[in-house]
Amino acid sequence: MSFTPDNELDLLFPADLISPEVKSQLHPDVHIRPLASTDHRRGHLSVLAVLTVATDLGEAAWVAQFNSMRAAAKTYYSLVIVDKKTDKIVGAGSLFVERKFLHGLSSVGHIEDIAVDKQQQGKKLGLRIIQALTHISESGGCYKTILNCSDDNIPFYVKCGFQRKENEMAKYAPVPAPQSPRL
Repeated sequence: MSFTPDNELDLLFPADLISPEVKSQLHPDVHIRPLASTDHRRGHLSVLAVLTVATDLGEAAWVAQFNSMRAAAKTYYSLVIVDKKTDKIVGAGSLFVERKFLHGLSSVGHIEDIAVDKQQQGKKLGLRIIQALTHISESGGCYKTILNCSDDNIPFYVKCGFQRKENEMAKYAPVPAPQSPRL
């Protein structure tokens, strides 16, 4: 598969929202761009699998999720880094914009799912993803950009300009018990 330029892709959001400065700091063998409707076949879920189990429900379900996210205008900004030689995704991250009633009806940017393929780690791709998403958040008027991370990743996010603030709490929905087949 050869590299597909942005103008030939169905993108989640306009590519010009990604900082030109971040683009210029990437190695010429990779390209950063918004998530495209055809990125399931470029290995989007495989890259996300470095974070947790990334269940693949098939391309049609993935595309339906992509279209749902795009329908929520100015809310979801998922981007990817693509290896130009293979046209495969080697890094990914997302920004979700939450509209608030507080702070003068402002917005908060939430960074999620920062993932870099294991063979590509150590090349500052994660840093560039964070910088690109923070730029989108700030240029979009968000008064702050936040993220959750493990204790092991705190030093990385401090290098990216984030500071430790308060605590994260989580409550997971109960997992339904597996059903035995009925005869």
